[in-house]
Amino acid sequence: MLVHIVADYGRGDLAFAEVVQRIKLHLPDAEPLPVPVPPFSTLAAGFCIAQLGLHAAPPGTMIYHNVAPREDDQAPRPGNAGERLAYARLPTGVRVIGANSGYVLSFIKDIADKFRWAASPAEGSQFRSRDIFPQAAAAIALGLPRALGDEIDLSALPPPPSSVIAYVDGYGNLKTTIPYDAKKVRLGKRIRVRVNDREHEATVSDGTFAVHHGELAFAPGSSGWPIGHGGKVQWIEIFLRGGNAWDLFERPPIGSAVSIK
Repeated sequence: MLVHIVADYGRGDLAFAEVVQRIKLHLPDAEPLPVPVPPFSTLAAGFCIAQLGLHAAPPGTMIYHNVAPREDDQAPRPGNAGERLAYARLPTGVRVIGANSGYVLSFIKDIADKFRWAASPAEGSQFRSRDIFPQAAAAIALGLPRALGDEIDLSALPPPPSSVIAYVDGYGNLKTTIPYDAKKVRLGKRIRVRVNDREHEATVSDGTFAVHHGELAFAPGSSGWPIGHGGKVQWIEIFLRGGNAWDLFERPPIGSAVSIK
């Protein structure tokens, strides 16, 4: 069973090893694959969940996510209480299990076949994704009775923000929440791309290598997914051929606004 672990523990952090160990305890056949995102970045986590979960995957695949900044309540949190454990089943058959925080479910809220709360406490440990949630996730994965609770009110899940950076890959490409529309773009057009207070010239392109070496491109990237009824969304990327766009814009954080002139 492939288990993607989408979390903000940090690359190579001990926390990933501890969570993998606990998941393997409850699901011995699991094949865990860590997917790190920046600290507290529910937007990046939600983007990864959709990208992994809405494409063809091996039978039984599960996405176990934990980016839980406990921002749903600013008051003191007795017992380390935090966001509740949620479950979603996608049309691909992939199961998504993790703390419902921020934008983690935003990209799949209108696509998932099912949304339910998990029958799991939301408090009891500072490290809930190691001490509490793996056992609940395993119960759901194994189809145990009473592992799931009530349906989730979808109106309470926020939509993803538009025209922002959602993810930065290892090459420094900026994956945005700007959908690509081939009918509205003029290939080869020179534009000004602004991220926060940094602005650079770019070329509108229809592919990664359709610009000269050293040029900045504004083009559909490798990320996107089916959205039902035969539709598909493909997200615009900002990338510097032969370089690092994230460095060029002075490393903007996830959620930074992107505007075009």
